[in-house]
Amino acid sequence: SPISKKHDDMTKTWKGKTQHLLKIDEHDFSMRPAFGGPAIPVGVDVQVESLDSISEVDMDFTMTLYLRHYWKDERLSFSSTNNKSRTFDSRLVKMIWVPDVFFVHSKRSFIHGTTTDNIMLRVFPDGHVLYSMRVTVTAMCNMDFSRFPLDSQTCSLELESYAYTDEDLMLYWKNGNESLKTDEKISLSQFLIQKFHTTSRLAFYSSTGWYNRLYINFTLRRHIFFFLLQTYFPATLMVMLSWVSFWIDRRAVPARVSLGITTVLTMSTIITGVNASMPRVSYIKAVDIYLWVSFVFVFLSVLEYAAVNYLTTVQERKERKLRERFSCSCGIPHSKTMMLDGNYSESDANSLAGYTRNQMVPEEEKPEKVVVHLAMSNESNSSRKRGLRSHVGLRIIQNTHAIDKYSRLIFPGTYIVFNLIYWSVFS
Repeated sequence: SPISKKHDDMTKTWKGKTQHLLKIDEHDFSMRPAFGGPAIPVGVDVQVESLDSISEVDMDFTMTLYLRHYWKDERLSFSSTNNKSRTFDSRLVKMIWVPDVFFVHSKRSFIHGTTTDNIMLRVFPDGHVLYSMRVTVTAMCNMDFSRFPLDSQTCSLELESYAYTDEDLMLYWKNGNESLKTDEKISLSQFLIQKFHTTSRLAFYSSTGWYNRLYINFTLRRHIFFFLLQTYFPATLMVMLSWVSFWIDRRAVPARVSLGITTVLTMSTIITGVNASMPRVSYIKAVDIYLWVSFVFVFLSVLEYAAVNYLTTVQERKERKLRERFSCSCGIPHSKTMMLDGNYSESDANSLAGYTRNQMVPEEEKPEKVVVHLAMSNESNSSRKRGLRSHVGLRIIQNTHAIDKYSRLIFPGTYIVFNLIYWSVFS
């Protein structure tokens, strides 16, 4: 009955062997189609499955893609009543001619083999062939880090025939820019994929000749937010922390020195951490400019306190010498001898209230030795203070407080100007 009738086994119709269908035994497939004639055109299209990684240290990228070739080999034509194609796996590929395309500048590449080799061969009755494989390739990418991390990188994956020159094999993009497709889910942690596009040109080798070369070009723009959080923001905070030293008393040596050393060491750690994840290029990167200028600001804040401390020491030495001279030359007992530099208390003024001008300094020594000159009598406390302020005869030229005061304005102002220039140039 029709229900119990079984369909014919197609493999039995072809005597159980693929070779009989495609007549492989009747041809020599060690040679290309139309051997000795014009170049055979081989169309290529690619679907990018994923960009697996971008390595700045190794200057390479890893990409997984579906690579498809299209050509016509009349030796594989067969008769068919319904004009349908026949699909085969990797076992047939080893018995026929296929294009010898390789990846130029590749470091590592492999065809996926789980659970079997990811290779597909589709043959049409008129001899047209579709040859597809799933490949992961790691290829070199010449990167320019002069604007890192505010940079964009353009990388290329290059395809070329290894043995056949342009006189034997014409490699071309099958549908122009439409020959390159990408998965919409492709994303990278550090980069924004801006565009993919295709190009092609001839490549020349001095010993073998001209070859058709196809390029898969893609442009990547680096995400800056990660580096703002990990590099720029901490560096800026360290510079601002170093300015706190300008508001600390100049006599607080441990506080100011420890603050300066801490900020310098932290900046050194940030610089080392950034360079550890980068190739050792011989030119200056944008991040190097920012970090080293920040380091110079932190270092200058330490030198600023060194200058303040040195001038303070010089000032105190002068005061001590003048005090010793007064204790020897004046008629004032040693316990009543003072140097007044404007920083005195009411008790200090009262302690000298009993001395008149003549008692303190002899007349013959007035022109040379008068440094501080007091006129105290039975006046009120406020009058005594005014008298002390008005009779200071010598002022220290180098005022160490002025250095801190100017630094509070100069350091932040200069750093703000630097940031404005930096971000306007590199952003």
